[in-house]
Amino acid sequence: MMSAVGAAVGLGNIWKFPYITGEYGGGAFVLVYLITVLLVGFSVMISEMLIGYMGRRDCVANFENLAPRHKSRWKYAGWMGLTGSLVMIYYSVVIGWIFHYITVALTQLPTNVKEAESVFGVMMTQSPGTQIFYHTIAFLITTAVVAKGIKGGIEKMNLILMPALMGILAVMFIYAITLDGFSQAYSYMFTPDWSKLTSEAFVSAVGHAFFTLSLGMGSIMVYSASLPKEGNMVHSSLFVIAGDTIIALVAGLVLFTFLFQYGAEPGKGPGLVFISLPAVFYEMGTIGNLFSVLFFIALAFAGLTSAVSLVEPMVQYLIDKFDMSRLKAAVAMGLFFYLFGIVAIFSQIEGNASYLTWGGKNFFDWADYMTSAVLLPIAGLAMAVFVGFVIEKERIVSVLKPQMGWFFPVWYFSVRYIAPVALVVVMLNLMGVIQF
Repeated sequence: MMSAVGAAVGLGNIWKFPYITGEYGGGAFVLVYLITVLLVGFSVMISEMLIGYMGRRDCVANFENLAPRHKSRWKYAGWMGLTGSLVMIYYSVVIGWIFHYITVALTQLPTNVKEAESVFGVMMTQSPGTQIFYHTIAFLITTAVVAKGIKGGIEKMNLILMPALMGILAVMFIYAITLDGFSQAYSYMFTPDWSKLTSEAFVSAVGHAFFTLSLGMGSIMVYSASLPKEGNMVHSSLFVIAGDTIIALVAGLVLFTFLFQYGAEPGKGPGLVFISLPAVFYEMGTIGNLFSVLFFIALAFAGLTSAVSLVEPMVQYLIDKFDMSRLKAAVAMGLFFYLFGIVAIFSQIEGNASYLTWGGKNFFDWADYMTSAVLLPIAGLAMAVFVGFVIEKERIVSVLKPQMGWFFPVWYFSVRYIAPVALVVVMLNLMGVIQF
């Protein structure tokens, strides 16, 4: 369960959730988000857990073995496991940025936002060597942990890094409560502004509820294959959802407290973490230097716990399908995302970007777009349809009804009708087919 929380808690929790919460009506959005987590996120998570729990193999073999008919077709749904390795193409690069900013925090923080923008911009567009160096460290750590297996590597790492991450956030949260900016941050995130709760906000809530739980990449499925036979999937799912949501809320309150306390404007995406916050930490003085180091270490922990989960599904497939040793499989998938990650780095470097840009997006952006807008929703849709319409209902009832009780019909209706429709709408919206 801790590994599943580690898979769910990633970089998006630290800046994306707080930002979209404030953007779409604060407390009103939080309420919608929690509802969509239960109706869509919970439904699909149970589906992915169920496939792994019943199949006990890699993603491809699970679909093939559990399908009562058309086995040769359904096995292709198991290639969802490749999506995580595709995400790692850019995710590992971003983890490298965080490693770099740990050194920045230890040496010399930018003194203002303008300087912070310059530091980040130079790293992004003019420093391929720096990015490749830290990207290499991310690759080596991820590959080494995955090579030790789920129990010996991934689980052990999560049992260390996840409590450490929570401890760091707890210390920063306690300090944030003492600042005047905390009330403003609380208001920014939780005061309902119903006028901002548009149809776009609902789509954003569904999309984030799905993606933040690390669904559709095979990680949860592979971990569920290791659950004991008496394991309770409902309790495990609720534990993961609660951990993921609490960490996102706490991180948001901490970050926005610091920003408001020192008169900074909340930024979007990487601008919040790599531009606004470093300048704010400098303004905080000695405590800011300490918190800057702790914050980027916590962010690195969040990135690494997700990274190993992104790689594991295809490593397990190579082991099961080709009888490869875990070490060889881990190195093979590690080199896959590492080498393409270098291409992603150069796609943003001045003088090289034009050669690696198509359709208005560079290689880095295409890797992000194709996974988030196309592959992940398709994988979620495939799992919902597979569990809702393909696997015999009697088999599902025998496993889940004792765990769910009266809630089983609600979940089953959601996984058959609500979740698929919501995921199709999110996918079409992200692809630009429909706009709100």
